[in-house]
Amino acid sequence: MPQLLAFSILALILWIGDVVSTRTRSWLPSVFVCAILFLVGYWTFFPQDIVQVAGFQTPIVFLAMYLLITNMGTLLSFAELARQWRTVVVALAGIGGIVALLFTLGVMLLDWQTVVVATPPLVGGVVASLIMSQAAADAGLQALSVLAILIYVMQGFAGYPLTAIMLKREGRRVLDLHRAGRWHGTAPVADSADAPMPPRLFARLPAAYDTVYFKMLRLGVVAFAAWGLSELAAPVVTISPFVLCLVFGVIATSVGFLEREPLRKANAFGFTVLILMVFIFDGLKRATPEMLGQLAVPLVTIIAIGLVGMYIASWIVGRLLGITPAMAFACSLTALYGFPADYIITKDVIDTLTDDAAEREALTAHLLPPMLVAGFVTVTMVSVVLAGLFVGLIG
Repeated sequence: MPQLLAFSILALILWIGDVVSTRTRSWLPSVFVCAILFLVGYWTFFPQDIVQVAGFQTPIVFLAMYLLITNMGTLLSFAELARQWRTVVVALAGIGGIVALLFTLGVMLLDWQTVVVATPPLVGGVVASLIMSQAAADAGLQALSVLAILIYVMQGFAGYPLTAIMLKREGRRVLDLHRAGRWHGTAPVADSADAPMPPRLFARLPAAYDTVYFKMLRLGVVAFAAWGLSELAAPVVTISPFVLCLVFGVIATSVGFLEREPLRKANAFGFTVLILMVFIFDGLKRATPEMLGQLAVPLVTIIAIGLVGMYIASWIVGRLLGITPAMAFACSLTALYGFPADYIITKDVIDTLTDDAAEREALTAHLLPPMLVAGFVTVTMVSVVLAGLFVGLIG
């Protein structure tokens, strides 16, 4: 198969996934649609190395992972985390509930390695899934390598509609109070993720010199520093370079070395995500019909146990902190998909609930900030840290 044909087929699949997700308002997640199309392709006419033929070899995939995780770190704001501390606690409690129930009830129903491999993808996104899938493959656990991918694919299918239901329930409560003149929520705030924040250390640099290459250079330097520290620490302690990339991204943004989302500002975010998406779906080539039959039970069991643990923990902690059960569960559910799905779902719910400008402002101010912060904390930070820690537990 020619390289450009392979690339075009892969891009077509991702595009179809986006279209279906948009048309169904995320009730059919794009990753679910793409996974089905990849499976059909591998079971019919796809060459087994279609991703490699398209040009996405292992070195460029790991480069994309380093850059994307560092870029994810730039999304975290210490100030916003401080303002939304209750949201952070609830989101962490939800993840704690998943881990606690999986490592108690889960290990009774499934084996240890299955729970270890499946937990980080369940509380995270594509990066955590990639880390655990690769680790399982390196350990010779091919079925569990596929399971890590399937968890990532299927968790959104459960998380999207549940989140929409919870947000609609919370939104209707807010609207009822607002229409009765008894709503005293927070004032509308600007979306900090879109606010222009040039790096302080380069504030005096002429705009003509702050080119795409300079943005990529600084991002690469930060990622290299994170990788270098991981290598230096290796003789003493094993620290995942992906975890350090995330931490270094936060620090570099705080000190003014990186702007927020340098990959987007360098117009490279979409292509970087494309690289990771096709690579993670490439793992489905090992998913034979027989293997999927074997994995169906652990897949459903893990997601079900995880959701129950998440709901119980978020409900308890939410009650203690004065957060409604619906809002607490919605914030915890961001662990199943993260940004930008948390933003898209919240906006869709607000648009569905009301057309009034004042009511939309009230809903946006109440729903959007905690959902964004929860998504950043769970998928961006905790899932990568968990994946880095759990890799050593597979053996």
